Amino acid sequence: MNSRAYEIRSIRSDEWRQVKELRLDALRDPVAHLAFLETYENAVAEPDGFWQDRTAGAAAGATARQQIVAVGKDGVWAGSVTVLVEPAGVPDAFGELPACTQGHLVGVYVRPEYRGSEAGVTRGLFDAALAWSWESGLERVRLFVHEKNGRAEAFYRKSGFVPTGETTPMPGGTGELELEFVITPG
Repeated sequence: MNSRAYEIRSIRSDEWRQVKELRLDALRDPVAHLAFLETYENAVAEPDGFWQDRTAGAAAGATARQQIVAVGKDGVWAGSVTVLVEPAGVPDAFGELPACTQGHLVGVYVRPEYRGSEAGVTRGLFDAALAWSWESGLERVRLFVHEKNGRAEAFYRKSGFVPTGETTPMPGGTGELELEFVITPG
C-alpha cells in the first residue's frame, strides 16, 4: 500500500468532527507526551465551537495555517499535519521574532496501522505540506522534535530537514528539550 491509495488534501471547513476525532486519537497515542503540547483531557473537554473554529482556520483557502490530511478510499483519515505561517518580525509561539516568513509544522500524526515507508502516508503528508508552503511563498519550514523521539527525528532527517542547533525547553520544567529542524525550498 502506498500514498496513492489515499487522497492527500487540505481539510474542508465542514470536517470539524473528523478533525476532532483524529486529534483525540493522536493525543491517546503512547508517545503523545513527546509529540504534542496539548493533552487529551484538555482537548476532549473543548466545545464543538472550538473544533469548528479550529477547522475553519486551517481549511482549504486559509492563509495563516493549513491542515493536510490523508484520507483512505474507505473514508478513514489515516493522518494529518498542519503548517502554521509565522510572518517575519512577528512574535512566534515562543515569543521569538522570525527573521523570515516561515512555516512551522505541527500536529504531525499518522495512525499506527498506516505508519511505515511502505504505506507512504507520512511522506505524502509532508510532500503536500511543503508544496503548500512553497506555493505560499514561505522561505523555510521548521519543526521541533522532542530530544527522545528518535523515530520522528529519523524521518525528518530522511525528508531533508536539518538540525539548526536551536532548542527550546519542554513546558512543565522537565528539563527536556525540543530540537529545531528546518528545510528550505530547492
